Amino acid sequence: MKALTWHGKHDVRIDNVPDPGIVNPRDAIIKVTSTAICGSDLHLYDHFIPTMQSGDILGHEFMGEVVEVGPKSTLQKGQRVVVPFTISCGSCYHCNKHQYSACPNGLPADNQDIARAAYGHEMSGLFGYSHMTGGYAGGQAEYVRVPFSDVGPIVIPDGVDDDKVLFLSDILPTGWQAAEYAEIEPGDTVAVWGCGPVGLFAVQSAFLMGAERVIAIDHFPRRLELARQFGAEVINFEESKVYEALMEMTGGIGPDAVIDSVGLEAHGLFVDNVIDELKVRTFTGTDRIHAIRQAIIACRKGGRVSMPAVYGGFVDKFPLGAFMEKGLTLKTGQTHVQHYMPALLNAIMEDKIDTTFLISHRMPLDEAPKGYKMFHDHQNETTKIVLKPGMTAAAA
Repeated sequence: MKALTWHGKHDVRIDNVPDPGIVNPRDAIIKVTSTAICGSDLHLYDHFIPTMQSGDILGHEFMGEVVEVGPKSTLQKGQRVVVPFTISCGSCYHCNKHQYSACPNGLPADNQDIARAAYGHEMSGLFGYSHMTGGYAGGQAEYVRVPFSDVGPIVIPDGVDDDKVLFLSDILPTGWQAAEYAEIEPGDTVAVWGCGPVGLFAVQSAFLMGAERVIAIDHFPRRLELARQFGAEVINFEESKVYEALMEMTGGIGPDAVIDSVGLEAHGLFVDNVIDELKVRTFTGTDRIHAIRQAIIACRKGGRVSMPAVYGGFVDKFPLGAFMEKGLTLKTGQTHVQHYMPALLNAIMEDKIDTTFLISHRMPLDEAPKGYKMFHDHQNETTKIVLKPGMTAAAA
């Protein structure tokens, strides 16, 4: 089969690789009909995430048709399913608490030591996202093996277009969890750093949860305009000083809750960000954390900090004093996708949540390397790329 494989920084290729097969009784094989390039995939593209190996198959946002099942799978051949990016067993201590992204059984034993060495504990497995998270083949391919298929995938009703439901795999639940972690109360003002896919879904979710005002922060005009379409006020950080603008907009109090949807590759010619960039380039640091620093400084006293954004390693210049003195709370983590999928699918079916607005490009799987470069280099025009195995370039 054809699959998109990683071979190093900014080097992804379409290769012919062996077809997947059933390994465990709870497995299923999915014929991929749609798969998307995620902002988190760009961290792999930029080689910020360790333990990648040449030839790894990428992709953790995908859906498709069930073509083969193990004897203990609850899926049936011919069903259309969306697959969560987290690989979770459904019955361990954490899964029983609906903390699916903390499931240790999603990681093969050989990979658990890598995660423990980095973070103290193992996390769930993730599709197509390094050997620290299991080394699983991802979904930017014609076929993919899905472990624990009786727990993860959600069956999609007939007649529902892929584009409406594909993002249940990751970014819609991630944006929703980000807003939920912000503990939004009626009348709140919420500030969201980053108007990429997760940030835009966090904006939409915050309004649905009762926020009175949402302030979106970015520097790409098209992405800011998409935030405006949901009713957000916007700050372009290349045109305004973010802290000063937020203080003016909130009467000097600050936002009630802040959401960091930027993560370890923050943009901008800020002093702290330039220093972080130098450390990354000289291998003395790993993450550029300007967004979370700024969010903590701007948040009101007694406010809440939600951090859905991906960070990878140790950081310095973290404003711990401000965090403590202001009495803030922080919630973060990979998304417990399986927990949110049923309710969000219902919301989509009832037209309460729109996802299709985000898609800027549809491309054949064969053009995935071109898509990665576009998403990396042209983020104003490229908000989301959906790859279609089997699509021809003429049909794109």
